[in-house]
Amino acid sequence: MPGTVWFVGAGPGDPELLTVKGKKLLECAGAVLFAGSLVDAAVTRYAPPGCLICDSKDMTLEEMTEWLVAAAKAHETVVRLQTGDPTLYGALIELTRPLTAAGISWKVVPGVSSAMAAMAAAGESMTLPEVTQTVILTRVAGRTPMPPGEELESLAAHRSTICLFLSITRLAEVERGLRAAGWAEESPVLVVHKASWADEERIVRTTLGELRRACREAGIVSQAMIVVGPTLGAASWPDLARSKLYDPSFTHRWRKAKTKEWDT
Repeated sequence: MPGTVWFVGAGPGDPELLTVKGKKLLECAGAVLFAGSLVDAAVTRYAPPGCLICDSKDMTLEEMTEWLVAAAKAHETVVRLQTGDPTLYGALIELTRPLTAAGISWKVVPGVSSAMAAMAAAGESMTLPEVTQTVILTRVAGRTPMPPGEELESLAAHRSTICLFLSITRLAEVERGLRAAGWAEESPVLVVHKASWADEERIVRTTLGELRRACREAGIVSQAMIVVGPTLGAASWPDLARSKLYDPSFTHRWRKAKTKEWDT
């Protein structure tokens, strides 16, 4: 019987952000195919001696699926390492359909997305009570067009947190879409290049009006997460609405509300 192909999220860059399950699979893998243009090769250090390791950065989709099918016929455990989380901009379905057709079983192990890593690096929160409870993960149109209704102008009209993937080379379109949605020139923007990558991570805090200049001066032209939203900079705000979950006056199944008498 052929083995199983595991699509493992390698996380944003730091090898230690690989999940425990992903690490265990790498430790017993007979073959590993990793996206060398995006995944730090250091992640492959968890693979055992003798493991077949191949970089897919110069391979087409057909070449990758052929490699995975052949590897699964020779090894019990095959790992396809993908940047971030495999289900987000990871061509997962394009890769798994041929495996299913070939009778190869496959499974997915989630990973830490660069969106979360970027916010962690900057010490920011995507959501805040009474500010926004919604996060939009999207991109601007490039060679891959956006479906109708998913243009940045339409999404930005919600005024929630927006994480823009694959858009650092299209800053003019980013600015145009946000302005069309009514975002002010002073709106804060966070740009994080290679979040969690040792010695390569760069954090830029700027505004919509200064976005292109700030990225140009920082030399950021690839592998960057762009975040816009009403929660940016909240750590320095004078006042914040409290989370009801931790408010002393709020009762839930694990804690009763504290009265003024108890407080005193």
